[in-house]
Amino acid sequence: MATAYGPDTLDPQRPRTGSGDDRPARKHFLPAGLRAPFEARTWREFGYLMLSLPISIVLFCFAITMTSLSAGLLITFLGVPLLASTLAMCRGFGAMERARARGLLKLDVPAPAPVRGRTGGLMSWVGAVLKSGVSWRHLLYAVLHFPWAVFAFSVSLTFWAYGWAALSYPLWKWVFPTHVGVSGVQLYGDSTHQVYLDSSFDLTVTSAVGLAIVLVTPWIIRGLTSVDRLMVAGLLGPSRLATRVTELESDRGVVVDTAAADLRRIERDLHDGAQARLVALAMGLGLAKEKLTDDPEAAARMVDEAHGEVKVALQELRDLARGIHPAVLTDRGLDAALSAIASRCTVPVTVEVDLASRPAQAIEGIAYFTVSELLQNVSKHARATRASVDVWRTADRLMLQVTDNGRGGADLTSGSGLAGLTERLDAVDGVLVVESPVGGPTRVTAELPWRG
Repeated sequence: MATAYGPDTLDPQRPRTGSGDDRPARKHFLPAGLRAPFEARTWREFGYLMLSLPISIVLFCFAITMTSLSAGLLITFLGVPLLASTLAMCRGFGAMERARARGLLKLDVPAPAPVRGRTGGLMSWVGAVLKSGVSWRHLLYAVLHFPWAVFAFSVSLTFWAYGWAALSYPLWKWVFPTHVGVSGVQLYGDSTHQVYLDSSFDLTVTSAVGLAIVLVTPWIIRGLTSVDRLMVAGLLGPSRLATRVTELESDRGVVVDTAAADLRRIERDLHDGAQARLVALAMGLGLAKEKLTDDPEAAARMVDEAHGEVKVALQELRDLARGIHPAVLTDRGLDAALSAIASRCTVPVTVEVDLASRPAQAIEGIAYFTVSELLQNVSKHARATRASVDVWRTADRLMLQVTDNGRGGADLTSGSGLAGLTERLDAVDGVLVVESPVGGPTRVTAELPWRG
């Protein structure tokens, strides 16, 4: 999986052409602080905290009871499978919690890989569950989430109730004056009691305090749910090691497929190009040899044609060698190699390489072929009149940026060469970002690890 780099990580001093997301921002008449108590996000998060307490009570009681029972039965045969079943049930509760976080917190946590035994039997499954760190993290979540849910429930409900109650106190005074001690005169049997009226100052202060609490409550709720987000993502998601292993396996597959495709391309080019010419050359020289004594002039013409074929074959071999790994890249680095590519482009290209040192050879080669592919796209599809290539280093990242003033509309999802470039960069933890609105201009930014 590629590292989460994008256009926002680019050097701010670099000129940025193109507009990216040109959609106008939604205008609000009220500032965020005044909108927050009425936003759907606040109500969703408050609902999440209210539901957390009853759910966490069930999870906590289940986890503690079943774990204690399993520990007590470990001296018998039933303890181990019961403990594995408890962990499996905790994983089921974890799926429910991920769904709840997805619906109310808009937090999408991928589900961890299911547990599978090596042999497919019951004991194999039990052993796999007990060895799974993900299963134990689900049990830990069931235990730790209970005290946090009690705290978050109490704090959020207290602020919410007191804030709205204090803010609406004048309304309560008007609707239910007896219960707030404001009713003018009250009759109890034959006695008349005067009830003291609340002053306007007290009402104003109470409402002001209530308003302050109402305005600050959404931010308290967001702070509380941020802890829930961390717990769900950290304890109920797949482990980082397992995710990384999956990414490396996927990247290995991409690298193998890319290498196989390159080998097929080289074989095809040799078979259809240079090899065919060399075979024709050998046949022509053989015929010339036979005619050398009988018809010297025809033999000379055939040798001359063979000489021309040799030149063409040599040029094709040079192009093929350049496609495998250009010598100029090895000898002189990216600056000279990219300048050579730019000179063969059908539109004028300006090249600027700002590197104090050279990256790793593998990264340098990928950068070269990435720019080569992008400039080929400019020549074939962009209908541009000019283009530019910028290369620089930001921290431990090698940055490439190819821009053109063509018609735009480039898309990573259309199965084009850009999709192949994305897979190739992803195999080395790189990323490709395309900004190409219809009508242009187009800016393609590639980020690669430095590793030099």
